[in-house]
Amino acid sequence: MTARRLRILLLSAAIPLALWAALPLASPGATPQSKLDRLQRKIESKKSWIGRKKGTERLLTSEVTAYTTRITRLERRVGALQRRQGAVQADLAASRTRLEATQEELRAERRRLVRLRARLKQVRAGLATRLRELYTAQQPDIVTVILDAQGFAELLERGEFLRRVSDQDKAIFRIVRDAKGEAVTSERRLAALRVRRLALAQRIEARRDEVARLKQGVIDTRVGAAQTRADKRRALFSVRAERHELEDELGDLRAQSERIAAQLRRAQAAPGLPAGEIRRGGGSMIWPVNGPITSPFCEARSWESCHPGIDIGVPAGTPIRAAAGGRVALLQSAGASGGYGNFTCVQHSASLSTCYAHQSRFGTSGGARVSQGQVIGYVGCTGRCFGDHLHFEVRINGSVVNPMAYL
Repeated sequence: MTARRLRILLLSAAIPLALWAALPLASPGATPQSKLDRLQRKIESKKSWIGRKKGTERLLTSEVTAYTTRITRLERRVGALQRRQGAVQADLAASRTRLEATQEELRAERRRLVRLRARLKQVRAGLATRLRELYTAQQPDIVTVILDAQGFAELLERGEFLRRVSDQDKAIFRIVRDAKGEAVTSERRLAALRVRRLALAQRIEARRDEVARLKQGVIDTRVGAAQTRADKRRALFSVRAERHELEDELGDLRAQSERIAAQLRRAQAAPGLPAGEIRRGGGSMIWPVNGPITSPFCEARSWESCHPGIDIGVPAGTPIRAAAGGRVALLQSAGASGGYGNFTCVQHSASLSTCYAHQSRFGTSGGARVSQGQVIGYVGCTGRCFGDHLHFEVRINGSVVNPMAYL
């Protein structure tokens, strides 16, 4: 879901709530029954808004699923781009190595060509000198050589000399021919190396551009994935926070409604309910009131993960007995204890104590000594509660434990 769509949904939910909150709770002089009716209507309205918010949350959940799928695809694409980038980098390094080798080979070939051209120039000069000598010298024919010889030994020496001169001339011609051929071959190879160097340089430049594009693609993809993940989290956190706030407001409305309902019941009920018979179980303590358990120990609720005691459902005004004898160590009014309402704790030993919450009024005083079964207060619905009941806790060194182990 886009940010614009989310803002529209949040605004559509916030405006009616703001208008509703601006209304007074009740007009001056309203009766408890009219207050109760008005609270019930507001409770129904709040439940309706919570239902709509849950629908929005379900819609966002489907959007979150789509976001998660998109993020998974983007992360796979990032991995593929990184692998491709690594391959391109390796190919680029290999191309640079080949280019360096080609450039070194090109430099060596240029030096060889210079040497060949110098040698060709030298042998050509020698050949020209030899040709001039042959042209200007008067060469004796074979008959003159034989007749002028002073014997057979001198004839052999003159013949060997002529043969060596002829071989030297042939060698000069061969050197000139080979040097010229090698120079031509070297020039051709040099031209091929230039073409190869140019191709490698162009390949390296293309690879460098490809690497730059891939890097930018990786960066853009990661930024997109991070933005998507941030949008998803903001949407979820916003909707969940609003739903929790609405549920808390609903709880407060229900608490107000229950307090007014309890006030009406107390006004209609006969005063002075009997304490009832003492109820014992398998433990060392007695039950503070005789009634069913409406909430077990450590029950999870929307505002707490572990309910720190047990709730026993009995009518308002039912006397509360001390589960065991001891000293009243804590006596707090609803304004001081907060959600516990009128709250009493009795210390039984150095480590063991019991606590009694949501009382309509106290039946003892702070620091007083009480015996097991003595009335120390009366059931009500003060503090954070949704109906008349006794909230009963057992604490060891200040930490709550399961009361069922002592009753």
